[in-house]
Amino acid sequence: MDIYSFKKETGKKVEKFQSDFIMSGITKTHKDAHIGCMHLDEHGVIGYHQAVVPQLLLVVEGEGMVRGEEERFTTVKGGDAIYWGKGEWHETKTEAGLTAIVIESEELDVSALATIPKKR
Repeated sequence: MDIYSFKKETGKKVEKFQSDFIMSGITKTHKDAHIGCMHLDEHGVIGYHQAVVPQLLLVVEGEGMVRGEEERFTTVKGGDAIYWGKGEWHETKTEAGLTAIVIESEELDVSALATIPKKR
């Protein structure tokens, strides 16, 4: 499990075409991808299971806890992106509620995301 950030502070200013906004890169893929939005209510859980393909969980709102194959959970919140590789066991849970976008594909390039130091 790796945790990244797509918060405003990690993005780049775009001014091309007289634009004025910040773009935080997320992923590139040349293969089919499934993209969905998950809504976990209070005490919601995505049970412990194996990733069928690499997947990226983008926390948009709320706060929760994630884990990979280790039993220790890590707190995540809006702006955090969690990556699990194919075959990796993982789980997500929340006490207060959480909304996240999930991207699943045989090919996910997360190099555009900013790495979060592993000190959580």
